[in-house]
Amino acid sequence: MRKPDYTRRVAITGLGVISSVGNGKDAAWQSLVEGRSGIGEITRFDTTPYQHKAAAEVKDFDPAQYMNFKDARRTDTTVHYAVASAKQALADSGLEITDQNHYDVGVIYGSGGGGQGLFISNQELWHSKGARSVSPFFIANGLVDASSGTIAIETGAKGHNFCPVSACSTGTTAIGEAAEAIRRGDCIAVIAGAAESPLLELVHIGFSNMRGMGSPLPGQPITTVSRPFDKTRDGFVLGEGGAALIVEDLELAKARGAKIYAEVVGYGSAADGYDMIAPAEGGEGSARAMNMALERWGVPAEEIDMINPHGTSTPMGDKRETEAIWTVFGKHTPDVLISATKSLTGHMMGAAGAFEGMATVLSVYHGIVPGTLNYREPDPECNLNVATETIERPLRYALSNNIGLGGHNAALIFKHYAGD
Repeated sequence: MRKPDYTRRVAITGLGVISSVGNGKDAAWQSLVEGRSGIGEITRFDTTPYQHKAAAEVKDFDPAQYMNFKDARRTDTTVHYAVASAKQALADSGLEITDQNHYDVGVIYGSGGGGQGLFISNQELWHSKGARSVSPFFIANGLVDASSGTIAIETGAKGHNFCPVSACSTGTTAIGEAAEAIRRGDCIAVIAGAAESPLLELVHIGFSNMRGMGSPLPGQPITTVSRPFDKTRDGFVLGEGGAALIVEDLELAKARGAKIYAEVVGYGSAADGYDMIAPAEGGEGSARAMNMALERWGVPAEEIDMINPHGTSTPMGDKRETEAIWTVFGKHTPDVLISATKSLTGHMMGAAGAFEGMATVLSVYHGIVPGTLNYREPDPECNLNVATETIERPLRYALSNNIGLGGHNAALIFKHYAGD
């Protein structure tokens, strides 16, 4: 373990993703840039009895490409997405985990719900075939921390390891805590991210009964169901997948010749302490998280060029986030480009912040702001500079923001790395 050094610089050196818009960072990024939606008709279960038919499903994914077939059978789909994204990110980074460094490489990889599907399927087996049919492996592999544990087993990373759970802010929290672990000296690198597999009939029913899910525009394709910040928005759509980022000590990354996608220069976390579902008045908790991210490392608010917002397409959620952004950025707000990628991916729940963190890193790296799909009718209550088309422009700093059920707020700031 090294001594803490809070001036230590932290880089993103590897990216991996399994998502409805593509498996692998290049495929997913191309979809975002080209505005190709991952939303379609639900195929995982019969939606005939239900009003809402849309979801953003992962396609063409085989866990056996990343895990032993027997292990894949014992684990939940959430773990499959986690392991795949982690192995992709490691390969992309070129970081090798060896007997010489395995105690210094950590895993901070979360999930909002973990192996819910594994629990449901074993309960069904119990009811239909009896107690002896229940898998002896389902408890260990259905825990929320099964992803972080399995990633460590699969990659050999034996350092700092835990599973953050902060609802829809989980992925953002994981990346931020990974950066903090490196500055504290706990690790030289961390596999950070989150995965979620919420496309289960019971979960669908629960969110529908909560009245949080949206519908496509009348007479329009199902891909119009997610309309962040648009005046016609009426709810979110469930998505799934996982994303991983290799968060690494910048100097050590440079020494081994790694590609530097961006630097992590801000992280903030704050609670609403208000309600389990509704966001606080004025987006107060979210504003504090963003301000904390700015102030922690002295990033000027006026130099933030882009925000990938939480932007779920819910009437109150988008309004409160808009209020939070105006509180933090004031007169600079109209200059900040908004790239709401949930318009393409749906809401990946605990994995949302990990995917959006990855997308924000690639925006900074390439100097490209993906457009927000389905933004057609501006809402005076969401008076933000929403990018409707993909825009190419240099980005100094970009912020990724998330707001979770229970009032969990988290924000990350990424800086363009020009080399030094």
